[in-house]
Amino acid sequence: MAETSTSSSNSFNNTNGGSPLSNIAQDHLFTILLHLPVDSILCFAMACKKFRALTASDTLWESICRRDWGPKSVEALKASNFHHQLPWMRLYKQVSRLDSVYCHKLSSPEGELVFPSPRASHSLNFVSDCLVLFGGGSEGGRHLDDTWVAYIGNDFRRMLKWQKINSGIPSGRFGHSCVVIDDFLVLFGGINDNGIRHNDTWVGKVACHETLGITLSWRLLVVGPDAPSQRGAHAACCIDGRKMVIHGGIGLHGVRLGDTWVLELSENFRFGTWYEIVAHPCPPARSGHTLTCIRGTRTVLFGGRGLGYDVLHDVWFLDIHEGQPKWVQILYELQNVPGGVSLPRVGHSATLILGGHLLIGGGEDSYRHRKNDFWVLDISAVPSITMQPTTLNSVQLLAKMWKRLKANGYKPRCRSFHRACTDNSGRYLFVFGGMVDGVLQPADPAGLRFDGELVLVELVLQL
Repeated sequence: MAETSTSSSNSFNNTNGGSPLSNIAQDHLFTILLHLPVDSILCFAMACKKFRALTASDTLWESICRRDWGPKSVEALKASNFHHQLPWMRLYKQVSRLDSVYCHKLSSPEGELVFPSPRASHSLNFVSDCLVLFGGGSEGGRHLDDTWVAYIGNDFRRMLKWQKINSGIPSGRFGHSCVVIDDFLVLFGGINDNGIRHNDTWVGKVACHETLGITLSWRLLVVGPDAPSQRGAHAACCIDGRKMVIHGGIGLHGVRLGDTWVLELSENFRFGTWYEIVAHPCPPARSGHTLTCIRGTRTVLFGGRGLGYDVLHDVWFLDIHEGQPKWVQILYELQNVPGGVSLPRVGHSATLILGGHLLIGGGEDSYRHRKNDFWVLDISAVPSITMQPTTLNSVQLLAKMWKRLKANGYKPRCRSFHRACTDNSGRYLFVFGGMVDGVLQPADPAGLRFDGELVLVELVLQL
């Protein structure tokens, strides 16, 4: 019996070359590897020469980039031929080591180019290769009702030619939200200069014509009897590629809200249905915060101004999976984050960038000190994100979660309540407008100015 057992064991080892993994087909190994985190894939590569060669495959790393960054970013990089400058594996490493941005000024008061007027609390979106700007507040507290479009194409650093499309529809407002779903814009809420809050929902569509140029049409979306209450200064994003989620804001009589709603759209974008998400615990009421989708139905809420007018720095994670919504707070101490004392802010921007991380920029603190810094928030650095609550005490872990980037090139003014969006690749961030400090009394409301500057923020990769 012993001899039989030994013979069978030797036969198994000979057949499999010393490891059962050796005989697994390459496409099956690819599938297995794509279910592993990058650190585990790199450890797998150390097992033998064959596995090292396999894990160096450009095809594998393109799939990993697609998995971790999303197909939209990868396809945009391939279309621009940017990835041909280096293999996907090296590109992945460069993105994960991002430590700086380079700023370019794309607006100039000189010349014959026409630009949107200075404003804040407007909307700015990238859709159909165009920047689309709508509304906002301007000098004297007046609302704006104009829509502007600028075609980007592949030349991101050039001065843009803005085109005023229309005005009056939707009605003038600021503090509204506007997200991109497919090739459509979906706009909700806002406040006009009479203090009236809105809860209407609009759909916009950009089109390019050989004779007419760029056009944009808005129409009021038909929704059912249930809808969020009137509000402005709320946060919103697109989830699951087809839905809009909003949170909080300032409602009637100036009351700050803490409710969460989801809008589901019909296939033809003619009809929509709102429903409220109720989950406990959940973020406290606030305004001027951000809500950003990082993947699928997973979103991240950050900062804002709370009920006591205090400026917040808390981070919440929301996952609406199979109809089971759950908020998870990521608890951390500011003193454990290098430079973290400057993190509390309201009126900032938080945009998903290449690499699947959030780029947080600008905003103001409780003393109305405005900022021009850039931070990367990496939620993937947090283990056991689905647990409640998640407390981070490790300085090393927090240093991975929060990283302040160096900013080179043009130095933008410190600003708050600006708007930002990225191109399809996530490598280029466009920032427009906001409130900036006045010359005489920077921290006093009377010294406020509205800005009309367009800045391109480029992720610096060591190619």
